[in-house]
Amino acid sequence: MSENLKRAAVTGHPVAHSRSPLIHGYWLKKHGIQGEYGRVDVAPEEAAGFYRDLAAAGLVGVNVTVPHKETAADACDQLDDAAKKMGAANTLWLDDDRRLCGANTDGLGFLGNLDQLAPGWDKQAGTALVLGAGGAARAIVWALLSRQFTKVHIVNRTIEKAQKISDEFGSKTNAQGWDKLGMLLGETDLLVNTTSLGMTGKPPLDIDLDGLPKHALVNDIVYAPMETELLKQAAAKGNPTVDGIGMLLHQAVPGFERWFGVRPDVTEELRTLVLKDLGVIS
Repeated sequence: MSENLKRAAVTGHPVAHSRSPLIHGYWLKKHGIQGEYGRVDVAPEEAAGFYRDLAAAGLVGVNVTVPHKETAADACDQLDDAAKKMGAANTLWLDDDRRLCGANTDGLGFLGNLDQLAPGWDKQAGTALVLGAGGAARAIVWALLSRQFTKVHIVNRTIEKAQKISDEFGSKTNAQGWDKLGMLLGETDLLVNTTSLGMTGKPPLDIDLDGLPKHALVNDIVYAPMETELLKQAAAKGNPTVDGIGMLLHQAVPGFERWFGVRPDVTEELRTLVLKDLGVIS
């Protein structure tokens, strides 16, 4: 094996389920790059040392998944603005001075997906309604504020979790309990579900979209099933919709570019490849 072969990997605990090797392997082949992308299961007690000494593993960079995103951020010498705000990094690389750099690309993945499938969606950035208050919700709130949305409502069954995100992001955000959902829908320009509700094997997302304006874009970051009940209901009303698989694909783009020097495209062929692997389509 050539000493110049660039190697990257997805890391976490566990990582056997990750589709990242499929995505990056597709791009390596498509661009004719002599590189490798694999999986490294990192035990929690070993995570801090592993990321601090990434070069010792023979890797030029890694993706980071649960439960190590915060640990990875702490290990970095330099973080991008998103990772600083989240306190979590999902993409690491070594710069020319061998310093460990980190980024959080979840928000960029969200934006890339909507930019590709709903061009101009943020032209009149108004009011967004985000369902859920986990890590994905935090990244999406950051992304929406970066596109100058004037108001972002964060709705969660446990309002304290939504309030924590609102406190972090300031006056353009607003925490609300699930009981306020019906009232908020009427002023919504963008509705995003970041919860696992509606995912295969999870409870349904029980929501009535009757009050949602016809122009409002509806996005569900769940991608199994690809067309969730939320998206079906929105489409039946005539609202534009965007599914969630593109967020997974677009968040991988910056890392590949950092490690292998080429900015890849998210194509329909790649979407189909990943959806087939997930068993979402046949």
